[in-house]
Amino acid sequence: MNEKSPLLSGDSPDSVPVINTPEGGFKEFPDPFLSTCTTNLVDSAPDLRGVWRVYEVQVDGELQQEHLILGSIQRIEQSGDRIIITSGGVIHDMRCDGTEENGVNDVMAADYKTPIKVKATYENQTHVLRPEGLPIEVKRWREGEELVWEYVGFTARLKKIGSANDSLDNTQLSD
Repeated sequence: MNEKSPLLSGDSPDSVPVINTPEGGFKEFPDPFLSTCTTNLVDSAPDLRGVWRVYEVQVDGELQQEHLILGSIQRIEQSGDRIIITSGGVIHDMRCDGTEENGVNDVMAADYKTPIKVKATYENQTHVLRPEGLPIEVKRWREGEELVWEYVGFTARLKKIGSANDSLDNTQLSD
């Protein structure tokens, strides 16, 4: 068995129902969803698992001293081709198989009610999101010990501050 093939014991990502953002967004980080899953990542997936804090933001190549996402937290869970990104009040649960059906079918963090449909893939060790009807891509990848997040209008660098299986409370979320 190679290192990325499914293990023979433990829950698979198929055993966990799809998670959606609660009405109005979450007020406190929910507990991890995939913590019992032991299926190894698919070969094309970068290992993004962990709790990450944004420490640097660039806009048009210029470092930003003040930006809305500086200090924000993301928890990323992965198992097989499934990834769940919990941050900013939303829970975006998806399969990285390039289909709209298995991608993000949730709501925007901007208002917690505008529906979004986003295809997700793993390409060259990069997590790529392609929102329906928009000519954009959102990407996440690893550079050494850091996570790089390329979003519309900025590129952020994140430091790992915990495990994907950590339960978080509000005291852990402050700087």
